[in-house]
Amino acid sequence: MKLLFDFFPIMLFFAAYWLHDDPQQRIYVATAVAIIATFVQIGIVWLKHRRLEKTHLLTLGLIVIFGGATLLLKDEIFIKWKPTALNWLFAVAFLGSQFIGERPLAQRMMGAQISLPDAVWQRLNLTWTVFFAFLGAANLYVVYHFSTEVWVNFKLFGMMGLTFAFIIAQAFYLARHMAPDNESQEHT
Repeated sequence: MKLLFDFFPIMLFFAAYWLHDDPQQRIYVATAVAIIATFVQIGIVWLKHRRLEKTHLLTLGLIVIFGGATLLLKDEIFIKWKPTALNWLFAVAFLGSQFIGERPLAQRMMGAQISLPDAVWQRLNLTWTVFFAFLGAANLYVVYHFSTEVWVNFKLFGMMGLTFAFIIAQAFYLARHMAPDNESQEHT
């Protein structure tokens, strides 16, 4: 359910784009819907938890900046660059955490749920860095080589599909490095 909630603005962007009947205005209507949906999402998170995650604030800031520029300047290139900016900022954060702080970002995010050797955390963190850099570059490739309609589909299905595939591959990688739970095996 959390995953659906996290993709709520993207799904509404996609729906608004394809449901609007004026092809010249689709991207602008979808952008406005995404900005509003992100504010609603942030509001719901705030009301529910009385705190906001940094990723939510970063996403809100980027959608307001890039989406706002798209609407004000009537130039769709800004909203098309937003996924690249977000993914490259994530890549920089993961890479920077290799050198700043006591633990890499991947370990800070998942370390409470699983226990892994430090070298595996480092490799996992670098893998996320490369993945986010790749997603940003893939977005730009689609932006500059395909139509807006193709980009909108790629933004939802392509990027989400790549992310799911990456997470599944990561799960298989992590399973190889996780120590078996000896205590639960002793009681069976």
